[in-house]
Order: sequence, then C-alpha cells, then structure tokens
Amino acid sequence: MLRSCYRPLERCFGLRCGAGGGGDGLWHMDLKPHASGDYSIAVVQANSNLEDQGQVFTSPSATYVGVYDGHGGPEASRFVNNHLFPYLHKFATEQGGLSPDVIKKAFSATEDEFLRLVKRSLPVMPQIASVGSCCLVGAISDDVLYVANLGDSRAVLGRRVSESKRSAVVAERLSTDHNVGDEQVRKEVEALHPDDAHVVVYTRGVWRIKGIIQVSRSIGDVYLKKPEFNRDPIYQQFLNPVPMKRPVMTAEPSIITRNLKPQDSFLIFASDGLWEQLSDEAAVEIVFKNPRAGIAKRLVRAALHEAAKKREMRYDDIKKIEKGVRRHFHDDITVIVVYLDHHKSSSKHKIKHSTLGSTRAPVDIFSVSADDAEQGLHHIV
Repeated sequence: MLRSCYRPLERCFGLRCGAGGGGDGLWHMDLKPHASGDYSIAVVQANSNLEDQGQVFTSPSATYVGVYDGHGGPEASRFVNNHLFPYLHKFATEQGGLSPDVIKKAFSATEDEFLRLVKRSLPVMPQIASVGSCCLVGAISDDVLYVANLGDSRAVLGRRVSESKRSAVVAERLSTDHNVGDEQVRKEVEALHPDDAHVVVYTRGVWRIKGIIQVSRSIGDVYLKKPEFNRDPIYQQFLNPVPMKRPVMTAEPSIITRNLKPQDSFLIFASDGLWEQLSDEAAVEIVFKNPRAGIAKRLVRAALHEAAKKREMRYDDIKKIEKGVRRHFHDDITVIVVYLDHHKSSSKHKIKHSTLGSTRAPVDIFSVSADDAEQGLHHIV
C-alpha cells in the first residue's frame, strides 16, 4: 500500500501547507498533521549538491520519519530516500507489523540494493564506491516508538517532568552517535580490529577510520566494507586503495524501542549539522518555548546564528554565502520535529487523520523547487 500511494502523494507534497524556499538555501514546511499530532520539517543547504535528504510518511496507523545525511556525494542519501520506506512497509506487512527485526531487514535490503547499484555503476562512475549516507529513522505505531540509526544524525525526545502539559521539559537522547570522536565508539571499532593498529587514526584535528571518515556505520561507503573494491583496477584509477583485511564499517543499525508515555511531548530528528551548533538541551528548549508553526525552521536558524557567531559574523552574512563555499561555515542541516499529542487516539481524531500523507524535502534547494523535487528523485537511481 505504501509504495502504491507514495508516488502520487510525492507529486503534491509541499503544496498549500506553508512550504517555502528561498535564495538563502533554506526550505521549510511549517506544520502538517500525523496520526498523533503535528510535524514540521526544514532543510538548509551548504554543499554544492545537497547531501542531506529528509522525508515523513503518515497513515492512520503509523508515522515514519527519515533523515539521511550523505557524504562523498548525494547519491547514497537520495537512494535511501527512495528505497528504505518501501522496504520497511514490505517487511512490516509480511511480518504483521513493525519490529526491530523488520527495521534491520529494511536497512540490510537497502544496503544490499545500493551495493548492486555501485557494482553496476563502477565502470562509468567509480567514485560511487566512496559515497555513503548516515541513516536515522523513527517509526511510531500502536503507541510504540522505534528509533534506528547509522552514523551521527540524532533523535532527541522532549519529555515533560510531570504529566502537566505546562511542566518543564527535559532532553532525552534516543539514538547513538556512531562517530569515532566518541571514545566508546572508537574502542568498539578498535576491538573489532585487534590486528590493525591504524584502523582509527587522529588526523586533521579529529579521529577518523583509516584516516578518512568519522562515522563507523552507514549505508554505502562500499570501499570501506568490501576489500575487493580496493583491488579493482577501475577503482584504483580514481581513488587510493585502502589497505584492510575485513570491513571497517557496518550497516548494522542501533535500534531502541520505547512505549510512548503521556509525558513524551515531542521528538527532534536532525542531521549532525544541527547538533554541531546546538546541544540537545538547547534544541529541546527552543521547541518547548516557541509556537509549533515553523518550529523546524526556527531550529535551523538558531543553528545558523550559532555558526555565524563562531565566525564573528551576522546571520544575514551567512545567508548570502554561496553554496559550496558555505560548507566552510556550516554543514547541510535537516530537522524534523514531531509533536506527540495523543497516544491513545479517539475515534474522532482517527477520522480526522484517516488519509495518507507524505513530505519530502527538495533534492537540491537552489536548483529544484519543492514542487519539482519528486520528479528529480526519479532521475537519480
């Protein structure tokens, strides 16, 4: 059902719902409904090609949220954007509902399909072997929240201290940052490679796997998962081989399952571009203290203000910097805020939100409008 309904809905996502984009590289969707509340999404582009992708799919029985932060190019994040949700729906249908096993199977199927694409594309596009994407997914079904993660995008819960709707809200991180800058993650990688003293190297001011990449889990990055790619003559013409005996990265997600509680107020799903500028607590405080409409855009702008402040600039100065050059000041940023209003939905509320809904951010904010984004996605893979 999801696949058949998804594409027609994609063509009209962003219409007459407060969607907007401008020359400053910021696109946003102010507010749309899902089965147990509202959600807001915003994206700002810093790279020459937007490497972040984000999407939300809603139905009366489930809400899916995806944030995909690409690296090395946009191909992997766009691929995940097209394939992961259909796999989730397929396996959930086959197994009678969502579960950690369903989510793992969907991640694995997406990884395997991308590997097949890389193998087909290698003769004409050898650099695709070094393209990858972090992958953060949230799913809400039957009052149960699932959060699955590869890489260092992050999901944070805003939780009220008491059941009173006016009570203070605290931040609770729900995902694991798979970044070797974290000592625990670094030790985890090193423990898996006791015979490789250089599996994690400190270079250019940070810890990196093989001196190349900071995240330890992803979709793609085939050259760091399949040693045979490093021996391929085509690949060697364009990129330096990476000496390794076994994969140094994985596509195995960390998954948490949580029964939603009355105190659970909202969720923030965001790529690491947001968390480089704002703490979990600061982001939760912004959502708690401000109106819902445009809240994701407000978080993005708060991050840009922080990025500007670090360089002793004004926010307006950051907005004027061209894509590509702008990456020296901040990363692509994708933010999705999901409000949790009624975990036990009334029949009246179910009728109100009985239709399917879908939102995708534009493939590239500077060159593709919100209304044309879906068209562009089908030209990628």
